Amino acid sequence: MIGVGMTKFEKPGSRDWDYPDMAREAGRNALADAGIEYPLVEQAYVGYVYGESTSGQRAVYELGLTGIPVINVNNNCSTGSTALFLAAQAVRGGIADCALALGFEKMQPGSLGSTFDDREQPMMKHLLALAELQDFAMPPAPYMFGAAGREHMQRYGTTAEQFAKIGVKNHRHSVNNPYAQFRDEYTLDEVLAAKTVYDPLTKLQCSPTSDGSGAVVIASEAFVDRHGLSGQAVEIVGQAMVTDLESTFADKSAISLVGADMTRTAARAVYAQAGIEPSDVDVIELHDCFSTNELITYEALGLCAEGEGGKLVDAGDTTYGGRWVVNPSGGLISKGHPLGATGLAQCSELTWQLRGTADKRQVDGARIALQHNIGLGGAVVVTAYRPAER
Repeated sequence: MIGVGMTKFEKPGSRDWDYPDMAREAGRNALADAGIEYPLVEQAYVGYVYGESTSGQRAVYELGLTGIPVINVNNNCSTGSTALFLAAQAVRGGIADCALALGFEKMQPGSLGSTFDDREQPMMKHLLALAELQDFAMPPAPYMFGAAGREHMQRYGTTAEQFAKIGVKNHRHSVNNPYAQFRDEYTLDEVLAAKTVYDPLTKLQCSPTSDGSGAVVIASEAFVDRHGLSGQAVEIVGQAMVTDLESTFADKSAISLVGADMTRTAARAVYAQAGIEPSDVDVIELHDCFSTNELITYEALGLCAEGEGGKLVDAGDTTYGGRWVVNPSGGLISKGHPLGATGLAQCSELTWQLRGTADKRQVDGARIALQHNIGLGGAVVVTAYRPAER
């Protein structure tokens, strides 16, 4: 990455803008950060979940009309990191010297719903499998991740307080993030006392719907050298995308149905590519759409053994002063979750962390970063980063 940029994430309808405005702001920020002009970009991968066909073209036309290939990307909540994966793949494969990954979302307030009701819903297979394990409830997303949390509690004795502490942590981290949708700090009692969405999840442990955009400029080593950008560049040292496995359904487990095995498989591939272990990582941005998923993901990423995520929380091992700082941005719970932009916002945060420019959120001595972005239905992208100049 040679340039990153994003907009502030906003409550839907709270700002007078449309997705081209979001894309223009994030894209220009990323190009300015890279110190290059848009005509140097050879391909663009543009992600969004809710929108009409070719919205990707309309979005990047705000940056210029250069005739380059523009590929529209939709992979549910992992859309942004999928655009990043494709842009990096194009550069890695020698197809482009410089590519843009851009994501945006203009969302409706409230819980996510379906757009097309005259056909099979992509999550139906997962929902039917989960309904065999725990009684179905609405809305579907908190039901799925809440069910996974309940299963974790039943198996390992994890408590509602441990999940709530994750909400406390991420809201506390967001106080220092000017891009975050919410910047309020809450006590454990306040998180626990908030409206229950699906037990054990309360409202302050759930990511909100959000509007916003993120963008990342990816370039080859040759491009970086030609333009003298090595001092700001951040290298992708490992990256993997994994979709649902046989175990997703064969395990008869809510934890598997929300993607734990996908994450575990992708993380192992990334560690092998990068030649690192979880203990080598300094800072992590992971997909905390719900606090239950953050805890489950600790285990899937190998930060601890299966069933021991609650111990990491109680020990303070996932915040400043602990073994890792997880979601210094405030995560999806507090920063917000505009689906197409989330993965690129995670990448932006980690780039700033590795450059040492994250201001009050800065993790001291951060040299290796890990990103995790998941979308049910399903796909997960895990990426490891380090500064290009070591």
